[in-house]
Amino acid sequence: MSARIVIVGAGPAGVRAAEACVAAGLRPVVVDEGERDGGQIYRRPPPGFRRPGEALYGSEAPKAAALHATFERIRSAIDYRPRTLAWGVSSGQLHTTREGRMEVIPFDALVIAPGAIDRILPVAGWHLAGTYSLGGAQVALKSQACAIGRRVVFAGTGPLLYLAAWQYAKAGAGVAAVLDTSSSLGPVRELPGLLAKPSLLWKGIGMVAGLRTRGIPVKSGIAPVAIEGDGAAGVTGFAWRDAEGRVNRIDCDAVALGWHLRPEAQLAELAGCEFAWDALTGQWLPRVDADGRLARPGTYLAGDGARVLGADAAEDAGRLAALSALADLAQPVDEADRHRLRARLADHRRFADALARAYPYPAALAADLPDDAVLCRCEGLTAGRVREIAREPGGGELNRAKALTRVGMGRCQGRFCEHGAAAVVAAACGASVESAGRLRAQGPVKPLSIATD
Repeated sequence: MSARIVIVGAGPAGVRAAEACVAAGLRPVVVDEGERDGGQIYRRPPPGFRRPGEALYGSEAPKAAALHATFERIRSAIDYRPRTLAWGVSSGQLHTTREGRMEVIPFDALVIAPGAIDRILPVAGWHLAGTYSLGGAQVALKSQACAIGRRVVFAGTGPLLYLAAWQYAKAGAGVAAVLDTSSSLGPVRELPGLLAKPSLLWKGIGMVAGLRTRGIPVKSGIAPVAIEGDGAAGVTGFAWRDAEGRVNRIDCDAVALGWHLRPEAQLAELAGCEFAWDALTGQWLPRVDADGRLARPGTYLAGDGARVLGADAAEDAGRLAALSALADLAQPVDEADRHRLRARLADHRRFADALARAYPYPAALAADLPDDAVLCRCEGLTAGRVREIAREPGGGELNRAKALTRVGMGRCQGRFCEHGAAAVVAAACGASVESAGRLRAQGPVKPLSIATD
């Protein structure tokens, strides 16, 4: 009997992992929550959608087409299960649900390639209708051919901020402004590291230039003050403090927020993943070895689910994790190929490190969130309430604060509020963000319908 490899995710990492398994003569099970392959970055539109790839993916259209073509080529050789949520892992078993029915899938090796999610900084007023993540704004454009508003403010930092704004501008949507919390000098200081990927650097420069050429205000070194509006009208404006300390305001009917991405690591934690504090990005990241192995034998983590390095790196990491799984299952693999993949991933990490230094996550801004501002949108919980609990005995640990306030217990399971909550808790105790800890994952990693059987 051949070994059974299960892959979670059909984005760049998952598709390349599946391709490697098929080439080795195996038929992997590919479980994906999405309707179609491609993941978030190369999300495929619904059938009948008429916008061309160049409009959907911009300069990355050839890479998207290549990944989609690979998937179509191997589709008959894999056990593909779309619209399937992988919500838990136990010893040698993956727990899933599809269309209200649960299924347990046994595995000899599990390659988790879940991708990443938006890393959000809570902003006063971000609970108002019309506030989206950058990824959410992209989904609306790619999957539904619509914009999230007529005049959209894009705020945050990092490459995705400019990519999403550029995609909207190219589609003819109204971009009111692009507001970056990072200094404009950051990319200049980190130029040597950014030159590790010169083509990506020039693409980024081109997007910023294109936005400015279209007359779109692009501001750096800003600090969000508030998303303005009310419960009836939703978002009506965005206020920010510029680098000189002046408060500015712009009319808008939607806001897209994002400060880089963060690994979607909850399922990996249930599979035995350990975590380590990463001072550079200011967050807890999964511990994986150079080939993608987790602490528990037979489990692997690939792509942005381990460290956000971008789509190209995710393809390399997915293939490397699959080759590692094959080698551990006594299947023949090309060691030279594995060596090349490790070297390329090292280049990707150098570029990502430079990006993290050039566009830092501003935890101090979250720590200064007003007491009456909503911190946890799912639970309607304010920053003041979390601070109050944090100052009580034992409240300075994030899971303790969760137990006492329900922060991170809503539908998103802390995916959007965790990092902001950690900054608020730490500042209230006069401690480091690292000392606040991280929210522990529990199964199911996403809510299940009460009708699931």
